[in-house]
Amino acid sequence: MRTKEDVEQYLIDLDTDYEVVDEGLYRLIDDVQDVEDIFVHVTGPLVIFSVRLMKVPTHNIEAFYRKLLELNATALVAGAYGIDGNDVMITDTLQLENLDYNEFLASIESLAMAINEHYPMLKKMTAQ
Repeated sequence: MRTKEDVEQYLIDLDTDYEVVDEGLYRLIDDVQDVEDIFVHVTGPLVIFSVRLMKVPTHNIEAFYRKLLELNATALVAGAYGIDGNDVMITDTLQLENLDYNEFLASIESLAMAINEHYPMLKKMTAQ
């Protein structure tokens, strides 16, 4: 069974700077494929990866939400876009119990790839 200490070792193995934000919560400081501030949260039996992308737009909001739902359905292999308060997020969740380094890395790379591909389009939709 994997533990928080295994996740900490995976973070070390990434060879990127990170900080401990709180117990079981880490923030990757260095860019990972041009994405900053990837959070890794070990909570119970889960490891949650998340990135705050932008503020929720104040105009064209229905089209924006529709696009997020379409991306969830068609463009994301794992993970999902969502809303947390006034922030647009992308998250992925894995089971801690049997998590290996390759799965850990794949989740981070998957989020980074989705952000690099989708962010410019989403940002353009928020421009006035």
